[in-house]
Amino acid sequence: MLDTIVLLAGLVEQPILGSILQGHNAALTVRPVATLAEVMALVPVLLGCARLIAFCTDVVVPLEVLDQIGFGAYNFHPGSPQFPGWGCAHFAIHQGATEFGATAHVMIEKVDAGPIVGVDLFNIPPGTDATGLEALAYAHLARLFRRLAPVLAVQTKPLAPLPIRWSGEKATRRRCAALGAASLPPALPARS
Repeated sequence: MLDTIVLLAGLVEQPILGSILQGHNAALTVRPVATLAEVMALVPVLLGCARLIAFCTDVVVPLEVLDQIGFGAYNFHPGSPQFPGWGCAHFAIHQGATEFGATAHVMIEKVDAGPIVGVDLFNIPPGTDATGLEALAYAHLARLFRRLAPVLAVQTKPLAPLPIRWSGEKATRRRCAALGAASLPPALPARS
């Protein structure tokens, strides 16, 4: 029985997202974590009755933890399926993209590669820079979370994958630095 959500998110997001989830399932225990050390300290008994939700974090959850989670692990990525990886807003701007968005996907061992279960796309307003695009993506990520929260908080079966695939080269810190991109604000990490 699903009784716990392990919420891997920043300290600002944890109470807000936890409240949204518990609003759909009052019996749900939300266990907030923010670091890899906190994730690794979770006991297998807890994980077996839990679902993991990662929201806009750069923590990579190891396969040995993902394999213990009883009700699936989902990541909310602040970028569209065409821009997997870290600093993806910089690459979208650099490539002259006209559309961007937020993506929810199943977490697997490889980062930003699992089946996609939710997308919220938007047109990039003319003149938008990478920082502005990150802010827009974050707002759409929050909207996508709200849309999927009722299912994540209640449904025990896995979320159905969409017929959408990841594409494009995965962005990395190294590739972002090669573009000469500035550091990203801590509240809006662009790699999940």
